[in-house]
Amino acid sequence: MPAHFFITEDGQDATRYFAFEGQFATALVSFITGERSEEFIQAVEETEVFSIAHDDFYRLLELIPQWEKFYRIYLEIAYVTNTKRLMSFLTLDAKEKYRRLMEDSPHIVQRLSNKMVASYLNISQETLSRLKSKL
Repeated sequence: MPAHFFITEDGQDATRYFAFEGQFATALVSFITGERSEEFIQAVEETEVFSIAHDDFYRLLELIPQWEKFYRIYLEIAYVTNTKRLMSFLTLDAKEKYRRLMEDSPHIVQRLSNKMVASYLNISQETLSRLKSKL
């Protein structure tokens, strides 16, 4: 399972996304723009990796209509997912972020370390430990 993360100015991981079985892991902004990515992708469990060159990917979009439909749906899901995460960072406190994570994606808490979960929620490990003990 890959984790997508950034490194903050103080050297800490800021996790954006975990790709579980059957999901894609890509630095999409970099793939689309061709710019160097500021995002890292690291396997945190055994992972099978497939890759495709940018030009080959876009050739598939031209040749196979179903591939273009798949890509459109993927982009729509990525947009909705990223917007919901951004909204949670801007509007929810730590307790509510953790509660929603437990409702929507309990497998993240079950399968990953407290450090990774805290990074994903953008809270400290200490805050996460306090929340876990209260809920």
